[in-house]
Amino acid sequence: MNDLRFDCFMGNGGRRIMHWEHFSNPDALSYISGIDLYEKPLSCINRVNEIYPFLHLTKPGNDDPIPRIEEQVDKGHGRWGVAYRDDWQQDIASGRFKSIDEMLKFSPLKQSDFSGWNVFMDGDYSSEEIIYQRYRRLYPAEWNDKAPEGSYSTVFFYNTMFMWPMLVFGYENFMLLCLEPEFERIMDEFAEINRRVFKAFARLPVNFAICHDDIVTPRGPVCSPAWMHKYIFPRYEEYWDILRKAGKEVIFMVDGCVDAFADDIMKLGARGIISEPMTNYKKLARKYENCFIAGEGDCRILMRNNKDEIRKMVESMVETANMSRGYMMCIGNQIPFNVPPAAVKTYFDLSAELGFRNL
Repeated sequence: MNDLRFDCFMGNGGRRIMHWEHFSNPDALSYISGIDLYEKPLSCINRVNEIYPFLHLTKPGNDDPIPRIEEQVDKGHGRWGVAYRDDWQQDIASGRFKSIDEMLKFSPLKQSDFSGWNVFMDGDYSSEEIIYQRYRRLYPAEWNDKAPEGSYSTVFFYNTMFMWPMLVFGYENFMLLCLEPEFERIMDEFAEINRRVFKAFARLPVNFAICHDDIVTPRGPVCSPAWMHKYIFPRYEEYWDILRKAGKEVIFMVDGCVDAFADDIMKLGARGIISEPMTNYKKLARKYENCFIAGEGDCRILMRNNKDEIRKMVESMVETANMSRGYMMCIGNQIPFNVPPAAVKTYFDLSAELGFRNL
């Protein structure tokens, strides 16, 4: 029997609409479950998943207590879920190089090993085999080179192409560099690193590759279509073709409003898109039959904690789900720690009540 999330990814979701939530609200989990997340994290999340079986929230490996947020010392870089950040990527990236000239001389291939660089996907990228071995240990040995048919087995990669220079140099420096002639060599070298990555992924026992790149902001594109068609989209086409020839489907993940590039993403071989509520999901559902889409829900609505407003949001999400059997319910701009727990419960309760397709 197929995992219900597999069915959604493949555009064959059933009557119950499944969720894919970016969830980072410990107080809401404690509130819903009646179990203190900090005292018993696994028990708490297991209980929430029992109450709402359509959620599939990620579970910790054990029930060991975790430090309470008020007990944590370093509070200088913002909070995510149960912890504070111990770094701010922009500061780290900008401190690596003394000048723009030094950045333009940087060789990603010569570096190759990005362990400790805080590029999100830290690690050694000096060969396909090294990359493969690092990821292969994440999956059961008995699967060999093929995931079980119908399983949700995935691999996730944050730096699909656009994120590499942004994370290595920092956002502001990336904006200064990206139009320089020397930048073409740098992007070619990042492309070679990713060629190794996606060849390694093609050998993994997974059915899906989730490819992330924040190519847009809430208002739209970061760089021009011409720039994207030169530096980014041809690489997507190449990498995703490697995956699809190996029997893997591609899901594209992106923050912001991806309307300007959604057609490019779909034409380049993605099975679908998970983004933020700024994106026009109903337009995608109309244009691409039973495509995978997620991210239409809006945490700004949850923040206001108005039950009628949350109900209207859920009703609109169900409407879109009836347009595409690949639709999954998702608060696209995440459910962070400061969303009122009662609002989260209202959203989940309304999903349990209303979250069905008219099949």
